[in-house]
Amino acid sequence: MLVLFETAAGYAIFKVLDESKLQQVDNLYKEFETPEKANKIVKLKHFEKFQDTTEALAAATALVEGKIGKSLKKVLKKVVAKEAHEQLAISDAKLGGVIKDKLDVSCVHSPAVAELMRCIRSQMESLITGLPPREISAMSLGLAHSLSRYKLKFSPDKVDTMIVQAISLLDDLDKELNNYIMRCREWYGWHFPELGKVITDNLAYCFKNHTHSVSPDILPEEIEAEVKLAAEISMGTEVSEQDIGNIRHLCDQVIEITDYRTQLYDYLKNRMMAIAPNLTVLVGELVGARLISHAGSLLNLAKHPASTVQILGAEKALFRALKTRKDTPKYGLIYHASLVGQTTAKNKGKISRMLAAKAALAIRYDALGEDTNAEMGAENRAKLEARLRQLEEKGIRRISGTGKAMAKTDKYQHKSEVRIYDPSGDSTIPSTSKKRKFEEVEDDEAADETATPAVKSKKPKKEPKTEVTAEAEETPKKKKKKKKDKKAEAEAEEPREEEEEQVAAVEVKHEFENDPD
Repeated sequence: MLVLFETAAGYAIFKVLDESKLQQVDNLYKEFETPEKANKIVKLKHFEKFQDTTEALAAATALVEGKIGKSLKKVLKKVVAKEAHEQLAISDAKLGGVIKDKLDVSCVHSPAVAELMRCIRSQMESLITGLPPREISAMSLGLAHSLSRYKLKFSPDKVDTMIVQAISLLDDLDKELNNYIMRCREWYGWHFPELGKVITDNLAYCFKNHTHSVSPDILPEEIEAEVKLAAEISMGTEVSEQDIGNIRHLCDQVIEITDYRTQLYDYLKNRMMAIAPNLTVLVGELVGARLISHAGSLLNLAKHPASTVQILGAEKALFRALKTRKDTPKYGLIYHASLVGQTTAKNKGKISRMLAAKAALAIRYDALGEDTNAEMGAENRAKLEARLRQLEEKGIRRISGTGKAMAKTDKYQHKSEVRIYDPSGDSTIPSTSKKRKFEEVEDDEAADETATPAVKSKKPKKEPKTEVTAEAEETPKKKKKKKKDKKAEAEAEEPREEEEEQVAAVEVKHEFENDPD
């Protein structure tokens, strides 16, 4: 039996000297404990060394994909074809099928072969002669780096530098367009100031200045008629043809930059769908491109956690809030996403947090995954929209504890306190005097005394009252007596005053009669 063994330095073919040892799979490692024992089991028959790392990478990638490389095909034809009756032990069953189809060589792959490969690898330095250990380790390291770069499948379609440059240029074009249009409106406003109020669209304004006849798609007929009516009564000043020429040249620049901006936006949209389709579906191409530009690259953005993606672009506000010990910002560039924009102000923080979590997953999938479809992004967007509807409905659908049972709403109970209206504060009539109240009390007591029967029933003997209670009972009696005495004195003083007045009047009359002068 022959054994095909692949190394970073080249292909090695060993001859199995004692096949009976392969039947004891569990104890096979004992036969390879020392180089001497290993040489008794297998012997190197042929070794094909790679010329450089490029050839090693080509051979390794062919083995990974289950194909026969040029160097392997050459070795098999040179060595194995001479001994066609021998079986070839290989480590990959898929590769064995390809070798059998193309070279008609019977291949073997079993647990015993896999254990034999592990044992050969443990004693590889002693079994493969003429190859220094330092050279083997250097070639292994170089091949590992080359193979990892190959597995990432670097392609021109995945270059995110173009997105960074495109979104930066798009922002610069927007600024320049605003400056140009503002200058154009101010400049032409001296000649026709009413035009700026009639035509609000900047592109239509420039088209109207550039050519007097504008297509109905850009400027409707109703606005065209209004412009003609305003031109007849315009209060603008006359300008020379040279001034009009410069204004039209500026309008030409605005129209050309607008066309280029539209073309650049389409290019950016296509590049975003090719590089980060899931992120584009979640947040849009402009927001996704700004996130990539802010992080530097798609791979750098994939290293950020969801909390960083959420506030990316609001670093100044974040550090100012930390410095002043106030609330930190809830969103950065992600605020301009359509999902956050259509949310109420109360739920913007929640939606931005959930969107950042899903966007972080989508970024990593786009940066490190091999698929280029946007299924994950569309699925996550649907979940976010469902959650948004649930938040907008103010949590009517409540999740139950088990998750299987139907959600039950609590019974409504009115727990507010019932207060009774007090009408005493509505009356403006003053309350009765104490004197009147006292008279009413006396009348009531007199009526009660007349109503009592003459025969008194025998009352049970009362216990002697204490001194404290006796004094307490005497106090109200004394007060009543004092009030009666004051009332009697007041009634007695009234007739005395009348008598004194009558006596004084009689004396005055006598004096007038005795002395008429």
